[in-house]
Amino acid sequence: MEQLASENPQKLNWRVSIVDMMKLLGVDSSLDHRKQLATELKYSGDMNDSASMNIWLHKQLIQALAANGGKLPADLLD
Repeated sequence: MEQLASENPQKLNWRVSIVDMMKLLGVDSSLDHRKQLATELKYSGDMNDSASMNIWLHKQLIQALAANGGKLPADLLD
C-alpha cells in the first residue's frame, strides 16, 4: 500500500479513509458501491450513517488485506 501511495499523484490518506483506500486500489469508491460492498460484507448498521459505515468498511478491508498477504480478494474488486 505504501508503494502504491508513493506512486500515486494524489495524496491519498488510505490509512484512515475508505474512499482513499479504494481509490488507491483502483476500486469504485462511490457511495453506492460502498453500500453494495457493505451489504456483501454483511454490514448490520445503518447505511444512511455513512461515517459509521465507512469506518466499518475500512476495518474490513484492512483485515482482508492482512489475511490475503496484502492483496484484496478478487470478490471485493467487483
